[in-house]
Amino acid sequence: MLRDSPLADDAELIVSELSTNAIRHTASGWEPGSFHLAVAVSAQVVAVSVTDDGGATTAPKVEHQDHEAERGRGLGMVSALAHRVVVHDTDQGHTVTAELYADARLGGRRC
Repeated sequence: MLRDSPLADDAELIVSELSTNAIRHTASGWEPGSFHLAVAVSAQVVAVSVTDDGGATTAPKVEHQDHEAERGRGLGMVSALAHRVVVHDTDQGHTVTAELYADARLGGRRC
């Protein structure tokens, strides 16, 4: 879908981080858990959304880790790459959507 897009590498990393978070921190990683990935692409925006199966005690949030921490930086990386990150509650868990804009002026400053 993003073969020649300058946003492809960032989108790939975001998919990896959000998917890993769903598996590691929610019921999506339990048997028979799953998560839902949605990717929407237009000429202006690439939006990546991951919906988990719930089971987490808190909503996804950026955690500020010290530089020696081995975990806890995924959503921070997503926030640094994306122009906008939104977390929505669902009936069972959460959906995290990261948006990348082809023209940064469409979404204001990059986080």
